[in-house]
Amino acid sequence: MLKTRNTLKGIQLANDTTDLLMELKELGRTGVRVPEIGIGVWRYSGGVEPLRAGIAMGASLIDTAEVYGTEDVVGQAVSGMRERLFIATKVSGQHLRYDEVMHAAEASLQRLRTNYIDLYQIHWPGNFVPIQETMRAMETLVDRGMVRYLGVSNFSVEELHQARLAMTHHPIVSNQVLYNLNRREIEAQLIPYCEANGITIIAYTPLDDGRLARHSQYPRNPQGQQALEFVAAQTSKTMAQVALNWCIWRPSVITIPKSNSAGRVAENCGASGWRLTKEQYELLNRAFQSL
Repeated sequence: MLKTRNTLKGIQLANDTTDLLMELKELGRTGVRVPEIGIGVWRYSGGVEPLRAGIAMGASLIDTAEVYGTEDVVGQAVSGMRERLFIATKVSGQHLRYDEVMHAAEASLQRLRTNYIDLYQIHWPGNFVPIQETMRAMETLVDRGMVRYLGVSNFSVEELHQARLAMTHHPIVSNQVLYNLNRREIEAQLIPYCEANGITIIAYTPLDDGRLARHSQYPRNPQGQQALEFVAAQTSKTMAQVALNWCIWRPSVITIPKSNSAGRVAENCGASGWRLTKEQYELLNRAFQSL
């Protein structure tokens, strides 16, 4: 994996350093490398500064969606630095007819204040629109230079397989899905399928809405919390950093945690540049396997 070194003045990392190594991973089989820790903006209300803080630390992948209502703030945050960034957004699962996809992409481009989207994703599978029609629109966007790469989100193995069969000349490079220590359903079938077919998993909600980031007096999984705290002490990292590092331990997985504060964004970025040992990784697997 490649590494990029970035510094951010005024932000104190959890490990008392502002010198961060951000690991990069290949997106699908594109040859393009993206940060393994990006920034998500679902339910985001932090404004421009936390996004710029993350960018300064190497988290140059920002993921949004037309339904989030955050494309505007992303557009503001990336002003003047667009070429340094990898911007991902999504078309709503309600807008999957050919013309609807085209209009949605144009509207996203305007809100993002850019003339191209790096990764355009189908937010949810559409049960009432033939996947061939939707994918024809998605491929047209790439052909016209409006989009660089195509992805999906919340697709099962069968849905992903059918989407891939509908492609004629561009690949699906990613599937964005729920994945964290508490929610590991994708490990049985989806991760092996994606690994076999060169598709990157983009894990959203990697901290389980904060449940994996902090000590709780009444945890859902006392054994899991104890294991997180133990590994955090071993590595001199925070619980959040350990949970994120577990999530990206697989080469095919990157993640997009969200935070409304620059300090928390810095903490999240500190989950990159190091690795859990195999023993630490397996300890966490065992502690959370019952959930």
